[in-house]
Amino acid sequence: MPALFIIFAIFILYTFNNLTYSLCVQREIPEERQPKIFRTINILITILLFSSYIEILYT
Repeated sequence: MPALFIIFAIFILYTFNNLTYSLCVQREIPEERQPKIFRTINILITILLFSSYIEILYT
Protein backbone atom coordinates (compact mmCIF):
# COMPACT_ATOMS: atom_id res chain seq x y z
CA MET A 1 0.00 0.00 0.00
CA PRO A 2 2.69 2.61 0.85
CA ALA A 3 4.57 1.94 -2.40
CA LEU A 4 1.40 2.45 -4.45
CA PHE A 5 0.66 5.70 -2.64
CA ILE A 6 4.23 6.96 -3.20
CA ILE A 7 3.92 6.30 -6.93
CA PHE A 8 0.56 8.10 -6.92
CA ALA A 9 2.08 11.04 -5.01
CA ILE A 10 4.96 11.37 -7.47
CA PHE A 11 2.50 11.34 -10.37
CA ILE A 12 0.37 14.03 -8.69
CA LEU A 13 3.38 16.25 -7.95
CA TYR A 14 4.65 15.87 -11.51
CA THR A 15 1.23 16.74 -12.93
CA PHE A 16 0.81 19.80 -10.71
CA ASN A 17 4.32 21.02 -11.57
CA ASN A 18 3.44 20.80 -15.27
CA LEU A 19 0.21 22.69 -14.65
CA THR A 20 2.08 25.32 -12.64
CA TYR A 21 4.61 25.74 -15.41
CA SER A 22 1.77 26.19 -17.94
CA LEU A 23 0.20 28.79 -15.67
CA CYS A 24 3.49 30.70 -15.39
CA VAL A 25 3.94 30.70 -19.16
CA GLN A 26 0.34 31.67 -19.91
CA ARG A 27 0.23 34.49 -17.34
CA GLU A 28 3.78 35.60 -18.22
CA ILE A 29 4.90 35.50 -14.60
CA PRO A 30 8.44 36.87 -14.19
CA GLU A 31 11.28 34.38 -13.71
CA GLU A 32 12.16 35.71 -10.25
CA ARG A 33 8.65 34.96 -8.90
CA GLN A 34 8.34 31.46 -10.35
CA PRO A 35 10.41 29.59 -7.70
CA LYS A 36 8.20 30.99 -4.95
CA ILE A 37 5.06 29.90 -6.78
CA PHE A 38 6.44 26.40 -7.39
CA ARG A 39 7.59 26.07 -3.77
CA THR A 40 4.21 27.17 -2.40
CA ILE A 41 2.22 24.84 -4.62
CA ASN A 42 4.54 21.89 -3.94
CA ILE A 43 4.34 22.40 -0.18
CA LEU A 44 0.55 22.63 -0.25
CA ILE A 45 0.18 19.54 -2.45
CA THR A 46 2.62 17.61 -0.23
CA ILE A 47 0.59 18.53 2.86
CA LEU A 48 -2.59 17.42 1.07
CA LEU A 49 -1.02 14.11 0.03
CA PHE A 50 0.39 13.47 3.50
CA SER A 51 -2.96 14.15 5.18
CA SER A 52 -4.69 11.90 2.63
CA TYR A 53 -2.24 9.11 3.39
CA ILE A 54 -2.80 9.47 7.13
CA GLU A 55 -6.57 9.42 6.61
CA ILE A 56 -6.35 6.26 4.48
CA LEU A 57 -3.96 4.64 6.94
CA TYR A 58 -6.22 5.16 9.98
CA THR A 59 -9.58 4.51 8.30
